[in-house]
Amino acid sequence: MGLFFDLMQQSMLDDQQKQADSIEDRVELLEKELKQTRELLLKTLHILEEHVGKDIDGDGITG
Repeated sequence: MGLFFDLMQQSMLDDQQKQADSIEDRVELLEKELKQTRELLLKTLHILEEHVGKDIDGDGITG
């Protein structure tokens, strides 16, 4: 009975590790997407500030 329990417990640990790896991969992908979104937003903001001629984000710089 102890051997069966050990095998079952090991299987559960393996499943949890796979899920954790999957979550880590998802978090890494989300962080990469967030970085790209921020870069695009900043580029868009700079172009908009140049086009409008106003400081939209309050950093004291137009464009």
